[in-house]
Amino acid sequence: MLLKDFLPNLALRPFVRCYRIVHLRFDSHEQPPFKPYTPRPEHCLAFYPHDRERVDFTTDQKSVANVPVALIGQALSVTNRYIHGHFMVVQILFQPGGLFRLTGMPGHEINNAYIEADFVFSKEVHFINEAFFHARSYPEIVQIANAFVENLVKKKTKAPHPIDEICQLMLTSPIASLDHLAEKSFLSAKQFERKFEERTGINPKLFARLVRFDKAFREKNLNPHRDWQSIAFDCNYYDYQHLVRDYKEFTGVRPTVFHQLESRAPERKFGLAEHYYETQVS
Repeated sequence: MLLKDFLPNLALRPFVRCYRIVHLRFDSHEQPPFKPYTPRPEHCLAFYPHDRERVDFTTDQKSVANVPVALIGQALSVTNRYIHGHFMVVQILFQPGGLFRLTGMPGHEINNAYIEADFVFSKEVHFINEAFFHARSYPEIVQIANAFVENLVKKKTKAPHPIDEICQLMLTSPIASLDHLAEKSFLSAKQFERKFEERTGINPKLFARLVRFDKAFREKNLNPHRDWQSIAFDCNYYDYQHLVRDYKEFTGVRPTVFHQLESRAPERKFGLAEHYYETQVS
């Protein structure tokens, strides 16, 4: 069983942050608990070469199921993911702005979306999904993903812009002054916000909050016995109540309640948990 991130080829890293493979097997009669999937600052292309998942949106009572290859936009609230049987997902996690550069599609058009990927990409995604099905090892899956993204890069529609590096910098430095970042992008504050939203789907302030929230979520998963106050300070919150406000906005519940749910997620049965991207990459 596996929950692991893999780096793309060096030339692809301006577009792709990592590939994530989640591979779990359950008894055919077993129905695992759902996984509450947090909002996180990312666009994702997800391939399901075996059994697929059902996704329930917690804010609008919508449900999506049996999608073989999904394009997942910037989420702003929790989705509950239900899986079963022989489950594998191969996720291509794009750098901030990476999907925009490869498709020319403004990010805000797919906020909170979970759609069939061939609406945006070609039918080729289904051949890639079949190749993942027949792959004999995880390194072979990574090679297939690299070849697919290399083909996308050859057809890319948008040239790089200084704001792309700024977006990626904010993944590790979310508290940087937005005025300073706009200046480094050679843009006015309004231009910076417009182009940032075009690339990521959301404004820079909300993006920075999601980065900080995601860091706190992963820190608690990595160190479940750490107290919330120290996690709050380490993740650049003013105090614990400041962190609670973000949890309530992004998950609908307090941190302790959410992590009680998350501790029953399907991968936990196999001793797996989401960590920082960097701690899982090889």
